[in-house]
Amino acid sequence: MANLKLTGVKKAYGNIEILHGIDLDIKAGEFIVFVGPSGCGKSTLLRTIAGLEQITGGTLEIDGTVVNDMPPSQRGIAMVFQSYALYPHMTVYDNMAFGMRLAKKSKQEIDERVKYAAGILQLTPYLDRLPKALSGGQRQRVAIGRAICRNPKVFLFDEPLSNLDAALRVATRIEIAKLSESMPDTTMIYVTHDQVEAMTLADRIVVLKDGYVEQVGSPMELYLHPGNLFVAQFIGSPAMNILPAKITKAGKATEIEYAGGRKATVPVETPAGAAGQEISFGVRPEDLTVAAGSDALFEGTIDYVEQLGEVQLVYLDIGREGEPLVAKLAGNATVERGSTMRFSAASDTLHIFDGDGRSFARERLVAAAA
Repeated sequence: MANLKLTGVKKAYGNIEILHGIDLDIKAGEFIVFVGPSGCGKSTLLRTIAGLEQITGGTLEIDGTVVNDMPPSQRGIAMVFQSYALYPHMTVYDNMAFGMRLAKKSKQEIDERVKYAAGILQLTPYLDRLPKALSGGQRQRVAIGRAICRNPKVFLFDEPLSNLDAALRVATRIEIAKLSESMPDTTMIYVTHDQVEAMTLADRIVVLKDGYVEQVGSPMELYLHPGNLFVAQFIGSPAMNILPAKITKAGKATEIEYAGGRKATVPVETPAGAAGQEISFGVRPEDLTVAAGSDALFEGTIDYVEQLGEVQLVYLDIGREGEPLVAKLAGNATVERGSTMRFSAASDTLHIFDGDGRSFARERLVAAAA
């Protein structure tokens, strides 16, 4: 087991700073996922933990020991890359055993560890095969097995499913989840841009943007209580609908005006001086339901429908050019392009964000915890 602590960690290439003072505590045995758009710094952060990139500011501690200048081989870390990086002339067994042979482990220990890892990953029938005789998912499992054989304190995964097709991604994701359950004492850090992987695998998610940590929390905490507009729109698919709005009455229940004069009450407390502020109003597509009355939150013309089978995405023209409202409905719901529809949503599913994009509700949660 290993605890990791990052304090003010920075990474720069010359005058270009990529990571801007990352503070993060990772508990032993946690499954942490770094998620964010391309270029946000998540892979760079992972590589600094691995020792493949030199930290240019701050400290990284593993089990209380500062490892800034410690070589990767001494950190007790094993890394699984996006590419499988298997030796094509070696069997599965030899690929998994190679690192231990370099470390001059005994034949008995090597054999025990390889067979143990193969059993966990359902690779036992393939130990005598060459990589070319394996599917993409099996090759990735060999790469993971090679890491298991090292018996590391910390597993690092750098977008390991990116090269797999959709079906294999799901199957391999389940294998990684089972691996985490079978090794509860091992800390795992996983990098992905895929929020589905983040939501299904993580104990906690670290959302990154432009080299900064935007929010850290459990998957459902980020989904239900996003700290800002970026997290609100990044977590969830399709993204949360965001509309400009204005606070007309502040207090324990905030009244807002939006979409050309429509009004709604959001059960989020705002300070007395907030009345008149320009804000953002958010609602998730899956929280919208068909409404019949004139008191619906939204009304507009159906501009487009994406039928996905189980669900369908309805794009509603509510008068914002190029910015339709998106609703996620059951696949068998009756909708007709060009017709008028009304939508409503439960008040506790509505979100409001201040002029700087910070969630009013999240700010109060943080203040109460402090």
